[in-house]
Amino acid sequence: MELTFKDVNYIYSPGTPFEYKALENFSMHVPSGSFAAVIGHTGSGKSTLIQHVNGLLQPTAGTVRVGDFTIEAGKKHKGLRELREQTGIVFQYPEHQLFEETVEKDIAFGPKNFGVEPDEIDRRVTEALKAVHLPEDMKDKSPFDLSGGQMRRVAIAGVLAMNPKVLVLDEPTAGLDPKGQKEMMEMFHRLHREEELTTVLVTHSMEDALTYADNVVIMNEGQKFMEGAPLEVFRQKQRLREVQLDIPEVLAFLEKVEQRLGITIDYRKQSLAELAKDLTSELGKGDEDE
Repeated sequence: MELTFKDVNYIYSPGTPFEYKALENFSMHVPSGSFAAVIGHTGSGKSTLIQHVNGLLQPTAGTVRVGDFTIEAGKKHKGLRELREQTGIVFQYPEHQLFEETVEKDIAFGPKNFGVEPDEIDRRVTEALKAVHLPEDMKDKSPFDLSGGQMRRVAIAGVLAMNPKVLVLDEPTAGLDPKGQKEMMEMFHRLHREEELTTVLVTHSMEDALTYADNVVIMNEGQKFMEGAPLEVFRQKQRLREVQLDIPEVLAFLEKVEQRLGITIDYRKQSLAELAKDLTSELGKGDEDE
């Protein structure tokens, strides 16, 4: 399911002393099945942007298209319920949204609310637990008796149980340790591939954008500042500095290797361990030449 923003503006509290333009002439296209990352500092418009994806907010001007659904400024929109059934948003700290007495009831809440048949709900709960790597026997436990990481996975399972075609991730690894962050992002990337989802990641992590995204959008003050393939965007160090962003650490490392040792290593989304092997191999070639 493709996602398109065309010349979208959004103004909070228009016509009042508190008027604030959060999005300005914003355009973006995310092809069906692709993985896009949206990066920007607090106040750049990222949160406003993602709330347009399922119609929580509707544009002051411009058009948002999600698959066959169109949300246009100034028009009443039917079908928002169906749109929300097909778009899943994982907000920051999703575990704060848990409220049911058991894990099963919490995961089943969305599908049940949309009229899904009981047998299908049971199947979706089981599949969602598998998807987030939680055991099925956890269904009868209270979500509030789980660890913080498990609670987050239960909340994410509740989003996945809706069988969304578009998945929006708003800083999904916030508050996790480095190991937990990597496990969470690997899980989302696996789901993206296996379910052929259209995924939008809102993040402060340049590393995650570089590793997982097909396309990167840099936002600044409600506008699109830069857009392109991750390597193309992150190699423009000076432009990134204009909006107080830096290049990912791995690219900074490779840049220093080239400057100090004269060795160029192409980045192909290798892990640090793989990069170390590449560097060792290049250094070995130098010894052989001598």
